[in-house]
Amino acid sequence: MIDTHCHLDYLDNPASARGELGLSGMVCIGAGIQHARSAVALAEQFPDVWATAGIHPTGTEDDTPEHRAELERLAEHPRVVGIGESGLDDYWDAGQRPQQLAALEWQLDLAGRTGKPLVIHVRDKRGEDSAHRGLLDVLPHWEHVRLILHCFSGNRDLLAYGLEQGHHFSFAGNVTYKNAPEIQAAAREVPLDRLLLETDAPFLAPVPKRGKPNRPGYVRHTLEFVANLRGLPAGELEAQTTRNAQQVYGLTLPGAEA
Repeated sequence: MIDTHCHLDYLDNPASARGELGLSGMVCIGAGIQHARSAVALAEQFPDVWATAGIHPTGTEDDTPEHRAELERLAEHPRVVGIGESGLDDYWDAGQRPQQLAALEWQLDLAGRTGKPLVIHVRDKRGEDSAHRGLLDVLPHWEHVRLILHCFSGNRDLLAYGLEQGHHFSFAGNVTYKNAPEIQAAAREVPLDRLLLETDAPFLAPVPKRGKPNRPGYVRHTLEFVANLRGLPAGELEAQTTRNAQQVYGLTLPGAEA
């Protein structure tokens, strides 16, 4: 079982999260220059941790020439398997659209040049879709870039676009919440070979851990919920999502043959 998106460096003791509930690997997201450095350091230390490097849409103060140059170097690191997370956020930073777009387009270009997938963050206020619409205005210009639609919101237009383009969709603990019928519907619809599971730890803990700090190992609760949604044995979904994570990120699990 692989947690395809966590913020391992946010935890008090990252090493203690490794192997929980049989977890075999995790991707630590470098969402900002400091977090990218931390994610790479953890990936260098532990063979079951990989990293991404990028600029989060709510952290565009990191988008400087100096930081871009450093992220360019980190993007070539052998333990860095993706770019981002990047995208648009009108939940926290609706007034920062020009800066968010500049950071997003640069990271789309970086992902295209490195051949590594771009992890997409998109968030709106409830009942609104301005960030999703903005994202759908940009992405068709970058169809050669592979995307992972992280913590997928269930937005029908983005779902249709991602399905058409063959992108991967990643579901977090909020798919288990009672107030998430759109996310649950998407989790049923995404083809099995494009489905990923994540925690976004320490955020969005799944039921039955909701309200507590999330942990990478809690991805198993999300696995069990989505397996039930789709009428599949949990072991079958675990095997498929592990293959998907290995494929999209190019991972070789410790102890496995290359």
